[in-house]
Amino acid sequence: MKAVYDPETDTLSIVLSNEAIVESDEIREGLILDYAKDGKVVSIEVLDASEHLSDPQTFTYEVKEIHQQAA
Repeated sequence: MKAVYDPETDTLSIVLSNEAIVESDEIREGLILDYAKDGKVVSIEVLDASEHLSDPQTFTYEVKEIHQQAA
């Protein structure tokens, strides 16, 4: 998985897998989901990213800790 911000086009792409894109759907204005042949989401694109995000050049990735309950 990777995130790529292109300041020239003001586009943020979050790539979830390297599978080929066979279909794209603009689910809201400026928010595009790209799909693989099996229907899984391959990437998410945000057009005009600087208008929708506070700072498209800053990215934080976090893995939440799994809390197990006592038996």
